[in-house]
Amino acid sequence: MCLCLNFSLESKMSERKMVKQEQESANRPDNTAFTQQRLPAWQPMLSAGIVIPGFFIIGAAFIGIGVALFITSKSIQVLEIDYTGVQTTSPCYTCTNANVNNCVCNMNFSIDTLFKGPVFFYYGLSNYFQNHRKYGVSKDDNQLFGDLTYFTSPSSSCSPYQYDSSNKPIVPCGSIANSMFNDTFVLYQIVNGTNKEVPLDGKGIAWWTDYSIKYRNPSVSPLKNAFNNTVKPLFWPNPAYELDLTDSNNNGFTNQDFLVWMRRAALPNFRKLYRRITQGDYAQGLPAGNYTLKINYNYPVLSFGGAKKVVFSNVSWMGGRNDFLGIAYLVIGSMCVVMSLVMLIVYAKFKFSDEE
Repeated sequence: MCLCLNFSLESKMSERKMVKQEQESANRPDNTAFTQQRLPAWQPMLSAGIVIPGFFIIGAAFIGIGVALFITSKSIQVLEIDYTGVQTTSPCYTCTNANVNNCVCNMNFSIDTLFKGPVFFYYGLSNYFQNHRKYGVSKDDNQLFGDLTYFTSPSSSCSPYQYDSSNKPIVPCGSIANSMFNDTFVLYQIVNGTNKEVPLDGKGIAWWTDYSIKYRNPSVSPLKNAFNNTVKPLFWPNPAYELDLTDSNNNGFTNQDFLVWMRRAALPNFRKLYRRITQGDYAQGLPAGNYTLKINYNYPVLSFGGAKKVVFSNVSWMGGRNDFLGIAYLVIGSMCVVMSLVMLIVYAKFKFSDEE
């Protein structure tokens, strides 16, 4: 009887052992050099003769790149003109009064030397948080893609700019569209006492992916019919299908100024491209002389402590002016060179062997 029990117990234990071995075999990686980690490897042996010259070479390279970036950045011409109108002496001071409508002010400035082209014309805002979470989600992507279903039933994410007081849907809805920048500018060069208008090119100022993929107008002709039974955003002077009265192809959700505004800024102080100066007598840039900037002052900023400005700038192979990038390379490169000298002094003084 005992022999039978022992034999049965040994059989069960043997079966369990075989099952366990089979499971381990099934989970075991293939017997290859890669899966079994038998690939050849190389481990650098860092010595003073490698580390010290390495730090010095890296530092010298960074310093060279930093000098090139810094000099290039300084060569870029930038002209900024604040037109907020806070000071009583500002030509735009009267326009800051909320009771003044359709206010126009003129800012005069002069350029001493040729402002090399192509010249980029930006508007800038300060203390404006486009990166706020609730502000950033306050739009209807389906509506902006041209889906007519969402024209009559905007997304709830657009609230409180989803419907007007008469319960009519707002198109385009949301805080971003409702707060679209609406100051306009006309630039004149003063030649022999007369104003010569500088042509401003507003084509292609938005990202290609925005006006070709992300934003679409409804397939309705004329475009105005797509907006039947809807209302424009509360702060807009004109509906979306009349954003550009001079170019019928630049209306609706593919309007260049609208697309530039809808691409939110990451920081509270930012600038956005308004126009380019590349045509006619100004293809080579803005000649030295006196200029007048006519501003249709519409956008309020004093209520939240903001400021407005216009910026004229040209670019180089590294883009716009950015002193920080060159300074960062110079600082890191200098630190590497200093560290290499410190390590050289320590090594020369203590003479550590390679084994240590």
